Amino acid sequence: DVLWTYQDLLDKSNQIAHVLVEDYKLKPGNRVLLRSCNNAEMVACWFAVLKAGGIVVATMPLLRSKELNVMIDCAEISHIISDIRLEEEVHPIDHTFLKHKIFFGSDPFDQLVASKSKTFDNYPTKSEDIALIGFTSGTTGNPKMTAHYHKDVINICEAFPNFSLQPTEKDVFTGTPPIGFTFGLGGLVLFPMYFGASTVLLEKPNPDILLETIEKYKVSICFTAPTAWRVLTEKCNNYNISSLRKCVSAGETLPLKVWEDWFNATGLNITDGIGATEMLHIFISSNNEHYKPGTTGIAITGYEAKIVDDLGDEVPRNTQGKLAVRGITGCKYLNRPEKQVEYVQNGWNITGDIFLHDDEGFFHFVARGDDMIISSGYNIAAIEVESVLLNHPEISECAVVGVADTERGMLVCANIVLKDHAKASDAYKNELQDWFKNNA
Repeated sequence: DVLWTYQDLLDKSNQIAHVLVEDYKLKPGNRVLLRSCNNAEMVACWFAVLKAGGIVVATMPLLRSKELNVMIDCAEISHIISDIRLEEEVHPIDHTFLKHKIFFGSDPFDQLVASKSKTFDNYPTKSEDIALIGFTSGTTGNPKMTAHYHKDVINICEAFPNFSLQPTEKDVFTGTPPIGFTFGLGGLVLFPMYFGASTVLLEKPNPDILLETIEKYKVSICFTAPTAWRVLTEKCNNYNISSLRKCVSAGETLPLKVWEDWFNATGLNITDGIGATEMLHIFISSNNEHYKPGTTGIAITGYEAKIVDDLGDEVPRNTQGKLAVRGITGCKYLNRPEKQVEYVQNGWNITGDIFLHDDEGFFHFVARGDDMIISSGYNIAAIEVESVLLNHPEISECAVVGVADTERGMLVCANIVLKDHAKASDAYKNELQDWFKNNA
């Protein structure tokens, strides 16, 4: 384990900024791709790029050369900074935009960094200069790039944390989302830094490592996805996680069953939230004053949300429709003007999610707009089917999709993982179908 103080991070970021400007000729406005697992060196590089006036494009470590090439082409990347341990997919990359491949953790780079001054005069970026570019899901064809200003980075630190977490410098954050996701960037880097708290970065987290980390470092705030919370529930009794006070879930909707099981095991609420790369971070969530299990929550401070029809008109309460959001951050596609017009309508960001707004003011996730299964004229949300199936005592995990059918248009197909794999059979499949009909 490596322990860095804030001074260590500042010193290293300043030294790396010197290296970028003096040795690799980084100019303000250059786009820099970061490739690393979650670790302190990656965070130091992230800040160094901004200090030098560059624009950060953080990526997931699982991406291969082909996908990285597409991103370099779209974002006109001039520099790659990669962990030396992930060099294999970087070496084959050859692109006219790309001027430098830099590897931290290698002796040449580390020695160069160590030789530099620990003070650096930050480039005077303006509040509406671009700080980072986030690629939305999918890096084939022409992926969408969403840009965020320096002021956006600060704004999200004032929004979700103050609304849902109430962090102090005594808090210890950890979690599983990669820093390459804006969910991870906020939860594991920006929020703890903004409030002077601590963060534990895990390079290759799994449920046991996450629970060990919570116990060892007395973690108080944890960010992960619903599938992970489900597994953590099964294992948490083997660890002392009494330090936890805030549990955050995002990335996919949180099934009520997962919330209930975790609450029954620990006495802790899981705070669900929905955000988007286009919006930088979470914009609907809950807090101590506004909490209703099974819902995503309410629009957090700094945002407003409503449910609209295909014409953009607000629909009555308890009616399914498209989620529309506006607030202190918003979608700014760099390369897709046709998608910008589609996503931002009359000042509202249309996220592509189907929600309903209940009489108490809480927002309920129904489905992704492209996840609705239309069978015999009925709109069926895959997540609703999954939520029922997860209540079965023998089902560990499930995923529901639509399958094309000539008679009904689509059939609902549930892919199920049983706790006891030996029970899998056609007879048991029929038994589960009967159970579902009686419980749906």
